[in-house]
Amino acid sequence: MSRVVAERKDVIAMLAEIFREHGYDGTSLSLITEKTGLGKGSLYHFFPGGKEEMAEAVLGDIAAWFRTHIFEPLRNAEDPAAALDAMFAAVDGYFRQGRRLCLMGVIATSGAHDRFARELNRYFSDWRADLSATLERAGTPAAECDGVAEEIVGGIQGALILARSLEDPGAFVRVLARLKARLPVSS
Repeated sequence: MSRVVAERKDVIAMLAEIFREHGYDGTSLSLITEKTGLGKGSLYHFFPGGKEEMAEAVLGDIAAWFRTHIFEPLRNAEDPAAALDAMFAAVDGYFRQGRRLCLMGVIATSGAHDRFARELNRYFSDWRADLSATLERAGTPAAECDGVAEEIVGGIQGALILARSLEDPGAFVRVLARLKARLPVSS
């Protein structure tokens, strides 16, 4: 029996988890209908462009969450050190203490990278740039900010992969704590 869903946004969270688990290339329409309980007609009603439009909607939803909870608070922080603390807390919560993969990272390392390159580039470059600017406002020497920001974003992504591969979410939490402790600012 098919599930009844009132709005498109209700489907996006379900799709995100399916894409996280199976990747873009490994997710078929039949898998989506099975996991969501929605019929193909309902899915095409919400996403006439099919699987690609579904993935775009999911990536857009993730990007919006990160803009609201990570990027804008970094950009607009009156207290940069507090913004850095808040970023680490938000990242830890969003990725469920290492129990949830980064879908942007999953797609960036897959065969679907080129199809979604613009969205992926914007997500990672905005994060790196906003983090770098916040580090500078917090007192990190300007010459070090881009490199430190890159290490932090790369460390977070790597920690997610490590935690998943080792089936040890604690690895993510430990890496986050070490990244935060190594900040060249007091936060």
